[in-house]
Amino acid sequence: MLQNSAFGRWFLISVSLIIISLVFWNSYSFYNSLKENERVKMEIWTEAQKAYATEDLESTQLNLVLNILKMNTTTPMIAYNHADSTHNIKNLDEDILKNKNKRDELIADFTSENEPIVSEFKGKIYNTIYYGNSPLINKLKYYPLLLILIVALFILALYFFYRTSRSAETNRLWAGMAKETAHQIGTPLSSLLGWSEILRSEDVNPEYLDEMNKDINRLEMIADRFGKVGSVPVLHKHDIVKETTEAYDYLKNRTSKLVDFKIEMPNEKILVNLNPQLYSWTIENLVKNGIDAMRGKGEIQIKMEHKGNNVVIKITDAGKGIPKKDFKNVFRPGFTTKKRGWGLGLSLAKRIIEEYHKGRIKVCSSAIGEGTTMEIVMKVA
Repeated sequence: MLQNSAFGRWFLISVSLIIISLVFWNSYSFYNSLKENERVKMEIWTEAQKAYATEDLESTQLNLVLNILKMNTTTPMIAYNHADSTHNIKNLDEDILKNKNKRDELIADFTSENEPIVSEFKGKIYNTIYYGNSPLINKLKYYPLLLILIVALFILALYFFYRTSRSAETNRLWAGMAKETAHQIGTPLSSLLGWSEILRSEDVNPEYLDEMNKDINRLEMIADRFGKVGSVPVLHKHDIVKETTEAYDYLKNRTSKLVDFKIEMPNEKILVNLNPQLYSWTIENLVKNGIDAMRGKGEIQIKMEHKGNNVVIKITDAGKGIPKKDFKNVFRPGFTTKKRGWGLGLSLAKRIIEEYHKGRIKVCSSAIGEGTTMEIVMKVA
């Protein structure tokens, strides 16, 4: 399948290059043909102009010459008369004759575009005609670039369609896997609930059962989280201080004593439109990432501040740090610096905060060997 996909891409690129080459070749050939025809027309016009000015013509010949002279209504030109050192223009603004610098610049431009036509009479140079390209030729000159731009936009559109379709397919795959995981967790979870009730009737230490029930409830929450992946969650007003503290405390009670937990929270309720299960999942992901970065030993801190219409949550670890070039990459699905892991934690966190809760998440700061601070910004309800 990958080979077919790669072949399809190379085939599309090859066809595009062939089309562009053909466009260039045909346009160049057409352009040269028009230039040659323009040259012939200008030579005929020059001869007609010389005949009109220097020869005694019969009425029939005069009419023919005048018609030829009148036919040229598009090609801009400047005629220099060597006999009296004067300039005449056609199909140009009359002000050019009054401005010597502008006229000389235009003569230089015309000379670069077309070789001047020299008209002789009785062995002497009579006129030198400097002429430029007609509007049609000028338009044709940029026509290949326009076509290439159209082809490039078409290829770009195909590329984005391909990327979007692949992304949508990947999202459906992950959503399907998450829902299947939630379904698979449900079966042993039901069994655990049953065993918990049996143990309660067997005079087991209630403290053990309470801790066991906490973990069972946690598994139910995890199954609920996975079941929500791929669906738009329902948001309600919740106290973000309480939700953050609960997620933090749960991890603190189940983490090695080598990790020093610190927390700074406002002494007030801060209501935010939240889905508690998904939000706590984000906090847990960030805290666990911090613990992993410290290799299970060090200080980790959560600090929350109420700033105007926003609440800012910062999670700081004393881990190995993140290179600045990877500040954005860490949120890309599949990116990980661990030997184990799928690189989905921060990607899911970004999706939960930014897509579902319309907040922001980023690497606030990081220094190699010193630690990292992650920042979440949420709107106050």
